[in-house]
Amino acid sequence: MRHPTARWAIIAATFFLLEINDMSNHAISFEGTQIGAAPEGWTATLTGSGDPKWTVESDRTAPSKLTVLKQSGRATYPLILKNDTNIKDGFVEVKFKAIAGSQDRAAGVVWRAKDANNYYVTRANALEDNVVLYKTVNGTRSPLDIVGRKGGYGIDIPVPANTWHTLRVDFKGSRFSVSFNGKPSFEVEDSTFTGAGKVGLWTKADSVTLFDEVTYGGAK
Repeated sequence: MRHPTARWAIIAATFFLLEINDMSNHAISFEGTQIGAAPEGWTATLTGSGDPKWTVESDRTAPSKLTVLKQSGRATYPLILKNDTNIKDGFVEVKFKAIAGSQDRAAGVVWRAKDANNYYVTRANALEDNVVLYKTVNGTRSPLDIVGRKGGYGIDIPVPANTWHTLRVDFKGSRFSVSFNGKPSFEVEDSTFTGAGKVGLWTKADSVTLFDEVTYGGAK
């Protein structure tokens, strides 16, 4: 028999997802951008130092069967933000494929970004086989504890390289719910950034990562 506390946690998470899904959805495609150029409507930047490289590339094996966004430069944390977003409560989701990187093979989604040094990010890592949620404050990144567990470092889960995966975060107030490949994975609570901000995409170090079918939404 399931413990009452666990039952209430499942019920709460269900209502959270039902409420957060009442959103105005936006689907991003990169077909309007010239191949080899940075995507239109986005600002490519970074946290830390280095030389990130965000370009639109043709890829008929991608979920969209058209084009993808590729990050192939090197930086502490390559970051790209959607210009016309300003979301407090909502979601962001992306399909990604980690294809190379000896230091890291990471793909992340960003929300409530104030600038290149202040934001939330959850990322999947194909070298470490885990998914972790962080806050970046004044350029310094730190992992956040999972609800119901102190310490640890995200969750361990297979993230095979050269395979398309889906990473999503739903956020409302101080509660964030992370899903990987369509399955709810964990929740985090934090109140560092409570206002609206931009959504975006993220990688780390020498990660070469493809992104496709970016969707996001804010509360109606």
